[in-house]
Amino acid sequence: MTSLVRHVTIDCSDAYALASFWARVLDSKVSDDDSPGDPEALVETPGAGLLFIRVPEKKSVKNRVHLDLQPQDRTRDEEVERLLALGATLHDDQRRPDGTGWVTLRDPEGNEFCVERSKAERAATEAAQA
Repeated sequence: MTSLVRHVTIDCSDAYALASFWARVLDSKVSDDDSPGDPEALVETPGAGLLFIRVPEKKSVKNRVHLDLQPQDRTRDEEVERLLALGATLHDDQRRPDGTGWVTLRDPEGNEFCVERSKAERAATEAAQA
């Protein structure tokens, strides 16, 4: 059998605080085993969990790996607004007039992630092009 991704691990300054942000983003929760001040915190998600580990170094360069989010029950633009309200910041806006593109945001510790169009938005674009 092949390997499966169990966790995506993210280095950070405050594991519990960053895990709490991502739990809200993903409509999930921080593991009951974790609490403020812990050196690591886990957010369980379908597929792979997000594991946050406290490290002494601050983020200094662009991420080599990042998450791409696809909204399930709202549009890309609605999701971007929701995430900004949760504490994300806008990094780069690649939305195009035809509805394609994505938005790159940063989490509270500066890690980049992208918000893509929802499945419904993709289908609508493909139908309009057919």
